[in-house]
Amino acid sequence: MYDIKNILCIRLDNLGDVLMTSPALRALKESFSGVKLTLLTSEMGASIARFIPEVDQTLVFTAPWIKSEKESSNLDLLNLLPKIKKRQFDLSIIFTNFSQNPLPAAMIAYLTGIPRRLSYCRENPHKLLTDWYPDPEPFSGVTHGVKRQLKLVEAIGAKTKNPNLSLKVPKIGVYRAIKKLEEAGADLYKPWMIVHPGSSEPKRRFPVELFAKSTKLITNRLGIQVVITGIEQEGKLADIILQQNPSAFSLVGQLDLSELIGLLSVSPLLLSNNTGPVHIAAAVNTPVVVLYARTNPEHTPWMVKNEILFFDYPQKLKSKNEILKYTFPKECIPAPTPEEICKACKRMLAEDSI
Repeated sequence: MYDIKNILCIRLDNLGDVLMTSPALRALKESFSGVKLTLLTSEMGASIARFIPEVDQTLVFTAPWIKSEKESSNLDLLNLLPKIKKRQFDLSIIFTNFSQNPLPAAMIAYLTGIPRRLSYCRENPHKLLTDWYPDPEPFSGVTHGVKRQLKLVEAIGAKTKNPNLSLKVPKIGVYRAIKKLEEAGADLYKPWMIVHPGSSEPKRRFPVELFAKSTKLITNRLGIQVVITGIEQEGKLADIILQQNPSAFSLVGQLDLSELIGLLSVSPLLLSNNTGPVHIAAAVNTPVVVLYARTNPEHTPWMVKNEILFFDYPQKLKSKNEILKYTFPKECIPAPTPEEICKACKRMLAEDSI
């Protein structure tokens, strides 16, 4: 086992990906006494990192090789390098999905003089990685994202007996979220649940018209109040649902991240696309019904009661990444009906009340 005191953990993609890396971060903390973990991540990753106790410090970088709505420039990278170098890390760990290339991040670690550099990599990285873990995915099957990262840190002797996602629920976030929900008119003494119809990835968005019909059935048949969440730009999605189900309540654009975490922590159920709130719900042990586009199969809800309803997305939205063609079966499947979605919610609510 190495004498490790100062680690740069690199996870440059989204909120959910950072959350699914948190058990591996816990393994590092538990295995190396007194270790300091700095997370190099995106703006979205940094937003959730402040609620992950294992993260001591965060560096924000918009990587040009990772999909992002924010523009990046070569100056961002040039300004980042001295920030990393002056911190004198003794190890860098690059966390990726199997469809991502770790070598650009490995080059950052190499250029900043970090002596040990660990990552999965499909091709031979030669000197860019000192600790190369050959990537078997997806050719020998696909591993859940959490297991993938835990297996990576095991290569340097880091283990944990607690594989749950790590997330601290802010008490003030719970208080403010409940207050906003009550102000919106919801009756917290009656059954309610959260519906999250948006996603940053268009191909992961279940048709909003079917979302709307589903929530109408959920309210009319199950007597459950529907609370819609999302960012401000997703207001049109909420409007479509409210047209079908005017008794629903919209908090779209009204919750900051601490309040969203707080609301999810007390919600009986979440109905959502495969997106960040699903992983927040899993971290706070809130049951999930997820409408799951057949894209990356390694992001299903982790260690929480859940039901997954798969659907296909339009051919025009399919990725050009050839590796992803090895994941889901080629045959198309019909999208789940509002009836099926309503029944799934009923099953999850009934199971959770046992």
